[in-house]
Amino acid sequence: MNPPSFRATVTALAAGQLLCWAALYYGFSSFVLPMQHAKGWSKPEMMGAFTLGLAVWGAATYAAGAAIDHGRGRAVMTLGAALAGLGFLAWSRAESLPGLYGAWVLLGAAMAMTLYEPAFNVLTKRFPAQYREGITTLTLVGGFASTLSFPAIAALLAWLDWRSALAVIGAVLLVLVAPLHAWALKGTPTQDRHPAAHDAADDATLHEALRERAFWLLTATFTLYSFAVAALWAHIMPAFAAKGLPEATALSVVVWFGPAQVAGRFAFLAFGRWISVRVLGMIVLAGMPAALAIFALADSTVALVLFALLFGLANGLVTIVRGNLVPEYFGRSHVGRISGTMSAIALLSRAAAPLLTAWLLLALPGYRELLLGLAGLGALAVLAFALARPPQRQATSTAPDSGGVS
Repeated sequence: MNPPSFRATVTALAAGQLLCWAALYYGFSSFVLPMQHAKGWSKPEMMGAFTLGLAVWGAATYAAGAAIDHGRGRAVMTLGAALAGLGFLAWSRAESLPGLYGAWVLLGAAMAMTLYEPAFNVLTKRFPAQYREGITTLTLVGGFASTLSFPAIAALLAWLDWRSALAVIGAVLLVLVAPLHAWALKGTPTQDRHPAAHDAADDATLHEALRERAFWLLTATFTLYSFAVAALWAHIMPAFAAKGLPEATALSVVVWFGPAQVAGRFAFLAFGRWISVRVLGMIVLAGMPAALAIFALADSTVALVLFALLFGLANGLVTIVRGNLVPEYFGRSHVGRISGTMSAIALLSRAAAPLLTAWLLLALPGYRELLLGLAGLGALAVLAFALARPPQRQATSTAPDSGGVS
């Protein structure tokens, strides 16, 4: 039987991304209050489990990328979805904090094997002539994950107790998503496997990439960006409260994040072929510190909605920039290892950000100063990106493709 076509593979992986992101990344917060009421655990104790999961995600990213480089992409993504299902089932049976933390070790490993990065790397290797289009589609569909997660879990919790709701999610990942990944990535596509313009000898190995200034500048870029964004997500509601704004006003602002994120990805899908990834990256990365500065200084609802729209657009497009930039700079042959190493550092900073900024708040006058500091980190990310010129080898070998994204 022939392997699935590019369109069928992307469609299946996009469905998997939607469900995995909705469950693994956005689902945790919906279960905090039910667990607290049932078990009496404090919020910091429960948040520690999610932080552990994020740390494991970062630590396991390189191993997942290396396995994909060795041609095991199908196994990585299939086993990742299965592990996610088992993690949710273990979570549903947790009677103690060690049990909760153990479940999130499994779920952190599952994140490294399923969320965006592995799918990007698999598409880059299976469809080298079309991977940019595939990455854009995955991020576009994945952008609806939060829209799916919160109401779907709320409906489950209205129908079932929290343990049964977790078990249902685990069953969906185990019985639906894992087989979907296995089907989508079976066989080896023969179409456009080796585009004429590409010479694998020009691709950087991880060892070579580590000696490139561009690698470390890009790593610094996305590490700073990840830290600032994770800190914002962790503190956004208290930051609104510090402005003296009611929760209803805060919700009327944050509701714009999702539509702005998806709108940005739709715009890229329509017009992305006319703008290079590097130019897009400069625009997108500059949007984040601008948005944070507006949030820090503004009090009017109109200005805060502008913050939400600008931040949503930037956050929606940065994933596309990240997914396209690594193969463009360093080639496709070792994209799993290179991308995994870069992502591991950024993900560890994301895991540390909520706790570090909570400590920092003890030394600062308030949230305005914290947000301005995060905006400063965003500005440093823009500077690092501007200095990260493509390595000479890649600048030469990818010249026919470097003018835009198809």
